Amino acid sequence: MDQHYNYKEFAILYVDDEEMSLSGFARAFEDDFRIYTASSAREGLKLLEQHKDEIGLLMTDQRMPGEKGIWLLEKARQLAPKMIRILVTATTEYDVAIAAINTGAIYRYVPKPWDPEQLGITIKRGLEFFLVQRERDQLLHEKMSVLRNMMMADRIVSLGLLAAGLSHHIRNPLTAVKTFLDLAPAKMEEEKAGMDGLRDPEFWKEYYQNAQAQLEKINTLLKNLWSASDPSSVTFGDQVKVREVIEEALASLKPEIEARGVTLENEVPQDLPQIKADRLKIRRLFDLLLKDELASLPPGSKVRFSAELRSSLGYQEVLVKVQDNGPGLPKDSLRLLFDPFVVRTDSPMEYGINLMACYFIVHHHAGRIEADSVAGQGTTFSISLPVNPLAGGAHSSEQGSQERTMLSQALWEKLLSPE
Repeated sequence: MDQHYNYKEFAILYVDDEEMSLSGFARAFEDDFRIYTASSAREGLKLLEQHKDEIGLLMTDQRMPGEKGIWLLEKARQLAPKMIRILVTATTEYDVAIAAINTGAIYRYVPKPWDPEQLGITIKRGLEFFLVQRERDQLLHEKMSVLRNMMMADRIVSLGLLAAGLSHHIRNPLTAVKTFLDLAPAKMEEEKAGMDGLRDPEFWKEYYQNAQAQLEKINTLLKNLWSASDPSSVTFGDQVKVREVIEEALASLKPEIEARGVTLENEVPQDLPQIKADRLKIRRLFDLLLKDELASLPPGSKVRFSAELRSSLGYQEVLVKVQDNGPGLPKDSLRLLFDPFVVRTDSPMEYGINLMACYFIVHHHAGRIEADSVAGQGTTFSISLPVNPLAGGAHSSEQGSQERTMLSQALWEKLLSPE
């Protein structure tokens, strides 16, 4: 099975208070593995905290001055539950090893003094277990993402048809109402000339203006939703500079920004690669997102735009972050923020249909939009847009994900089977 694994992808931490044991371990295994060593449980814990994302296996002696090996193993389990943990113990301490196994603190125990050849096999098997477990978790996550995307794609098509129908059937009555309102001022002037005067004409003037504004808002929301939900309207013929479209969105909303007293910072790098996209749609994405931010943030707030390029296995995407320092959102509201099929009664009213349109635009560009929020500290929107959505890649290969999941499952079962 060795050929399937890169044993240096993740490091090994060996903890022992005997210097000769540490140096002997390093000499025996430094050619095959990446190694960290520590001479006490406290020192080992410090290394774990510094390098927990790159250590795959922890091996520790039990009997050491100060904290014992079991203490370190428990700390490691809390810090990185998936890390493989091995206890080194003398033959007279089997009760300690058995207790550790029964409590789930360790993967295996190794008697001391250890045999280099047997220990090498144990370490390799432990790292294989760790790598397959990690791969399995990643693939299951990918598969769930694929299934969710398929479900949302089906929902989006349905909602797009609904939006088109609503736009058609509602616009006609709205046009009639708008025509009536347009005639109302002239009619009022006629009646005013033939009467002693209308009661409170300013009221009717304000009523007319408000009604017109609400009609226009309904029309705009329907138009945005219909346009964003229609995948056939998205083209990928433009080379888009993300910083430029954000600057355009900021410029177009400058009066609203100044009126709200909100500070905007565009820290998106100039040298980010252009993305292949529908420029008008991407511009609309930031328009809508910024409008929702302005509607929900208190005066004097700050919104910061930043971005970076991410690459993995030939797939490139631009990750844009929109961070504000507003009051934040409750977890329950955050979880349903982009779900167009749930009525949210505890979220700001402006967080709704505009974000639904944002979701559609990003989805049709093979990207992702997510939100994270901390109460009292603000909300962060993360938008991932592929550099070339037509090239496929990390988020489009469902068949490849299925094949790797099956392979990972077979390896998983082999590792769990008895010798």
